[in-house]
Amino acid sequence: MASITIEGVAKRFGDVRALAELDLTVADGEFLALLGPSGCGKTTLLRIIAGLESQTSGRVLIGARDVSALPPRKRGLAMVFQNYAVFPHLTVYENVAFGLRMAKADKARIERQVEKAATLLHIEALLQRHPAQLSGGQRQRVAVARALAVEPAVLLMDEPLSNLDALLRLEMRAELKAVLAGAGTTTIYVTHDQTEAMGLADRIAVMHAGRIEQIGTPSDIYDRPATRFVGGFVGSPPMNFLELPVRDGKVDLGGFILSPPPDAGSKLLLGLRGEDVVLAGPGEGGFAFTLKVAELLGPQILLTGTATGGQPLRIVLPAAGPLPSLTPGSDISLKPDPARLRWMNEAGQALETLP
Repeated sequence: MASITIEGVAKRFGDVRALAELDLTVADGEFLALLGPSGCGKTTLLRIIAGLESQTSGRVLIGARDVSALPPRKRGLAMVFQNYAVFPHLTVYENVAFGLRMAKADKARIERQVEKAATLLHIEALLQRHPAQLSGGQRQRVAVARALAVEPAVLLMDEPLSNLDALLRLEMRAELKAVLAGAGTTTIYVTHDQTEAMGLADRIAVMHAGRIEQIGTPSDIYDRPATRFVGGFVGSPPMNFLELPVRDGKVDLGGFILSPPPDAGSKLLLGLRGEDVVLAGPGEGGFAFTLKVAELLGPQILLTGTATGGQPLRIVLPAAGPLPSLTPGSDISLKPDPARLRWMNEAGQALETLP
């Protein structure tokens, strides 16, 4: 196993900047997710680490070794691709053994490692089949087993579950987390799916426009977004942002008075998660919310409407228990949890850290 260090890595394709100068450290044995929308640079960064793409500047270290100029086969890593990339003319056994054979491992080691990887991924009964006889989920297990069989120092995964249906993704996510935790392999996992990143990773690096917006644990990213982009990208529904003026050191959220950070300026963004509000009872105070649409989502109800100044707002309430009128156009009084609010300046940068 090994750590990964990215020092000042940048990438340009002609006049297009794909990556700014990035610095990133992944600890030995850590599972890091690169999360972001299409075109943010996450796959480009992964390919640079793999040696499939060369950086314009900067360097990549695996452990203490600078691998920036080394070809992929000499970097001590393995990669799992989005489209499985299993060989259709080989059996499952031969696919899993492929990397070991290319490394000229002896027969005993090949048999031992294939058996170990197959057991980890629960494909022991499939070893004599060909990929055409397998489901999508089984092929992906084969691809992961092939990567783990060579005992790489680093495992790189490029949206490996994106071609699976929703239920199979859920099952594979749980299996993958258990397998990689047992293997202890340093892993970088690229995805645009926040659920995958939140469920799998020890830490998440959220990327946007070739930059890393924030790095932190899943709870840090969700509860303490450093920027408006992070808060708006992570979460379902995403974090709400309300533009509010500051008068005499106070903010009026539709009748609910809040105290922002001192010296915050004359206008702020208030970040509010949809689940961080409760219904305000008579005389409890609250802010007015005008309902447009109510959607039942199993144990929760998603309410879409407007708050102060007609600004859009989505909130989530438990479906069980007493509920107000959910007729479109009706007004509901809500009370936020002040400890869960996220204050940002007009540029969308967080002003304080939540406790």
